[in-house]
Amino acid sequence: MIAAVVNGLAIVLGAVLGVFLKKGLPERVRTVLTAGMGLGTMLIGLRGAVRTESELMLLLSLILGGALGALIGIEKGLSRFGDRIQARFAAGGGEQDIGRAFVSATLIFCVGSMAIVGSLNAGLRGEYGTIFAKSLIDGVMSIVLASTMGIGVALSGAAVFIYQGAITLLAGLLKPVLTDRAVLEMSAVGGLLIMGIGLNMIRDRHLPVGDLLPSMFLPLVLVPLMG
Repeated sequence: MIAAVVNGLAIVLGAVLGVFLKKGLPERVRTVLTAGMGLGTMLIGLRGAVRTESELMLLLSLILGGALGALIGIEKGLSRFGDRIQARFAAGGGEQDIGRAFVSATLIFCVGSMAIVGSLNAGLRGEYGTIFAKSLIDGVMSIVLASTMGIGVALSGAAVFIYQGAITLLAGLLKPVLTDRAVLEMSAVGGLLIMGIGLNMIRDRHLPVGDLLPSMFLPLVLVPLMG
């Protein structure tokens, strides 16, 4: 669990620093930085998505996982949580600001292959190198995100701790189905979700990426079924 703690703290500290930097950035600069972050995020996602060995499995994962996520209401739940924090602690900036920042940052930090593979390595082999490297990357990214989106980015540190900590603890139970192929396809689906996050950062129409989160774990079932 120490790796998950370090990752969460890196995000919180980076976000706090980013909020202080935000005060000295003109609006036009924040707009350009947000666009740049969005495009860069899409590239990161694309590099992960093209690694899939089965486009059919990728599509089935997105369809079935998206339907499940929509029925559960993951996106709405994340947004409601962010809005509650906004109503309680924020002193201005609009109710949607902190909620959108929390949801976007949480998805960016959680759906990448490093989050999955690093947490599995920590749980199965006690190897923390991947997560520590991810912590450094996330810390830098949280500075940039918070400088444009606000303090809501810091809240994602708790979500990352819970998410990666859960994968680490469950790694032993999931070991029988965690083949290299399954992890590869999970990472590919995660890459597509990261591309969706990048699109949300640069356009007004919002893609419900949160509802697609269950898609990442469907390869655990589909890989054995589809060979």
